[in-house]
Amino acid sequence: MKRVAKEKFLTDSQKALNEIYDMLHSVKSISLQELPAEKTALIMVDLINGFTREGALQSAKVEGILNEVVKLQQASIDKGIEILAFADSHNEASPEFESYPPHCLIGTSEEEIVSELQQVGGYQLIRKNSTNGFLEEEFQKWLSEKQDIDSFIIVGDCTDICIQQFAVTLKCWFNKENKKARVIVPIDLVETYDLGSHNGDLVQLMALYNMTINGVEVVQTIELT
Repeated sequence: MKRVAKEKFLTDSQKALNEIYDMLHSVKSISLQELPAEKTALIMVDLINGFTREGALQSAKVEGILNEVVKLQQASIDKGIEILAFADSHNEASPEFESYPPHCLIGTSEEEIVSELQQVGGYQLIRKNSTNGFLEEEFQKWLSEKQDIDSFIIVGDCTDICIQQFAVTLKCWFNKENKKARVIVPIDLVETYDLGSHNGDLVQLMALYNMTINGVEVVQTIELT
């Protein structure tokens, strides 16, 4: 990486962050009613105990989106929209623990979907052993069987890791196939965590920006009426 003077870097970055902040706060919302049920899927990512209520990567910010996600989950069921729920699930030998603290071990409560989502139900559960659920064979099988679906609402956590990787990969896959698709990420229904230099607000902003410039449709919220 080319070395840039710290003061110049911080000054230029402040200007860019200001522009990105304003851009993201000006994006519009969309209505769930405008999305055809038979062509739409709701993807709930890692709304599990290990990212909301316990463990090394627990985040009050992530827990804070649960009530609104439940409302969207129920509205999707009522409308007849397909729902998938990804859940991080690792064994003790996971190489991912070289990058993140051990989390969501198989057989522990950390890998379980939060009780609020379980009570509503209506989803297909896919456990994943990496940050990118797109790579799971079960998702690949589901995608191949659901070729009519071309609108994907992605909610959950973490915005800068699992959400960003899945959303951008999904959009890139449709691009490769020369198929138009809406990959939709509502700002108010995704979150991340604070841990040391991992400033949640900062990485949230940059992840949303990165998804935007890669063709993901970042919106303020999904209106239910």
